[in-house]
Amino acid sequence: MAKQRFIHHSIDYREAMEGLEQLGQQREPKQENLCPYPITEREQILIRLYSYSQLGMTPQRFYQKWDVTHEDIALICSCSVHTVNGWFSTSRRCYPPTAGQLRHLAIMDFLLEDFETIPRELLERCSAVLGVSPMSDCIKTAIVLEGGENVELRMEN
Repeated sequence: MAKQRFIHHSIDYREAMEGLEQLGQQREPKQENLCPYPITEREQILIRLYSYSQLGMTPQRFYQKWDVTHEDIALICSCSVHTVNGWFSTSRRCYPPTAGQLRHLAIMDFLLEDFETIPRELLERCSAVLGVSPMSDCIKTAIVLEGGENVELRMEN
């Protein structure tokens, strides 16, 4: 049977936050063995808030704010340095950053500003969702092409 949901084209932020606060007070704990989790009014509000958010930061603004290189921005945005160089060039032939890339920069800006204020439990949960163990010795291994040669980089705790 097809799932039916109302599609709302606009959302009032204050009204949504008040609704979430009221729903949070009535919320029952999730049943861990119940999958998939049901989409209640709370989840519908959160989905709409996220969907209509304009979370984003331009590469130029990020570059002005933080002492980063184009290589750093490419790593954050999961793209090539050539793509990032295009964003900073005056040529009109380059594609602008995608909404996803702007969102990555905004999230990274938030983390750089406020990392220490994020509760450890939330960080550990985010790590689990991303498939990264906070206890691992090596968080990520990347293979980078440098001058035609493969160079392996390891980022360690």
